[in-house]
Amino acid sequence: MKVAVAKYAIQAPRDFAAFAARQSQVLGEAAAQGACIAVLPEYLSLELAATFDAATQADLHASLAAIQRYREDWLALYARLARELDLYVVAGSFLLEQGAGRYRNRSDVFTPQGAHAWQDKLQLTGFEKGLGVIDGGDALNVFDIDGVRAGVAVCYDSEFPLPVRAQAEAGARLLLVPSCTDTAAGATRVRVGCLARALENRMFVAQAVTAGEAAWSPALDLNTGEAAIFAPMDRGLPNDGVVAQTTGDQGWAIADLDVDALDRSRADAQVANDRDWMGQLKPALSRARLQAL
Repeated sequence: MKVAVAKYAIQAPRDFAAFAARQSQVLGEAAAQGACIAVLPEYLSLELAATFDAATQADLHASLAAIQRYREDWLALYARLARELDLYVVAGSFLLEQGAGRYRNRSDVFTPQGAHAWQDKLQLTGFEKGLGVIDGGDALNVFDIDGVRAGVAVCYDSEFPLPVRAQAEAGARLLLVPSCTDTAAGATRVRVGCLARALENRMFVAQAVTAGEAAWSPALDLNTGEAAIFAPMDRGLPNDGVVAQTTGDQGWAIADLDVDALDRSRADAQVANDRDWMGQLKPALSRARLQAL
């Protein structure tokens, strides 16, 4: 299975048609390189705020409300591109209104066969909480993608072990992570989270990122990090856990992943965090006790 993760340079499309044309170009590049799955970054929908007036662009609350008019076009666009390019598409995330001015950060998944599923972001960052209008999701999903079970963890969610563990126990061998970070520390946190989830669960983790600057947007103003695909650091796999990674202006990190070989590696593992997971759940280890010195 060949997986592609985007290092997506944020731009300012003049209208939805311009946005759609670029999506066709970008995803076409991944398909041309043989990708089966392409992952776009978190907050991609906020690029559409550039199609409105300057006042709307500068007001994130106004931007969230304004982009809702594109929701059906968004769904139709990625459904068409998935079908035409014979590509599974994780379309970053769309801040979707739930009613009463509340939103969820939703990552849509499209299949070449016409199916559509999603995963809402579960944990909110301080920035998202501070907006006062975004709610975390309340359901955890996995999907079957071309014979491989996968889960989605939207950015910050990749830093929490237990939900990803639940996805792994539901059969996920691939974790898809649309992300958006504006500081080097934030990029490091998500990267370390992805590496840790790969190690703990003996899974591949594929992280897409936003790139560049968009001074017109209060949410997409600065973007950092490299798109990468991670694996457990074990025998037969990269010592640093990095299977592929973007550099410079490279738009995609792409790798051909052998999930069957990953599962077979358990028998010859140097360590087996996935198999030894239950050891940390012994009742005696649920609480630390103070030992006098």
